[in-house]
Amino acid sequence: MESFSTVIRTASHEQHVEAETSTFMSDLLGGRLGVAAFARYTEQLWFVYEALESTAGRLAADPVAGPFVRPELLRLPALERDLAHLRGPGWRSTLSALPATRAYADRVRECAEGWPGGYVAHHYTRYLGDLSGGQVIRDRAERTWGFARKGDGVRFYVFEDIANPAAFKRGYRELLDAVEADELERQRIVAECRRAFDLNTGVFRALGAEFPLSA
Repeated sequence: MESFSTVIRTASHEQHVEAETSTFMSDLLGGRLGVAAFARYTEQLWFVYEALESTAGRLAADPVAGPFVRPELLRLPALERDLAHLRGPGWRSTLSALPATRAYADRVRECAEGWPGGYVAHHYTRYLGDLSGGQVIRDRAERTWGFARKGDGVRFYVFEDIANPAAFKRGYRELLDAVEADELERQRIVAECRRAFDLNTGVFRALGAEFPLSA
């Protein structure tokens, strides 16, 4: 019988690929967009992580979501440092969420407030993605826009408190395998993972519309 972490990974593979290969991400990673597009993307991430992390405290003691709430994963301080670098010290006054980003953050908050299993689905799609594919984005951003290696502008992608990402991801998958949920609840969590990827792709679509490449 397949482990739950494998079921999740397989079931959301299609959506994962769609998100990774969106036109906006392809153009961004291909160096065809300016640093303003990267800054706008970073800004959208702030809203999603604010929803994930401002609600984490109340879930720390929850039997389902609690084991996933790990201080070494927290991204908001790094994001805020990146935004100060990208947008200047007054970055908060110009911060704005695209409607697609608002929908994504609202869904994360909704799960955090009423459905710990759903929160786990969003937690998994974000943090494990950042630990994996996020490193490709960091590398490209450093080379394309000249950020210092693992420095301001790309700190979001640097998990300073995780010495061995491969071992951490292994441990995270073991937590998923042990999650307290019956078969029906596990199916609901898998469906929410798919939804998380779709919401993320919606943000990429909106960003693509805002930063179209001139034909």
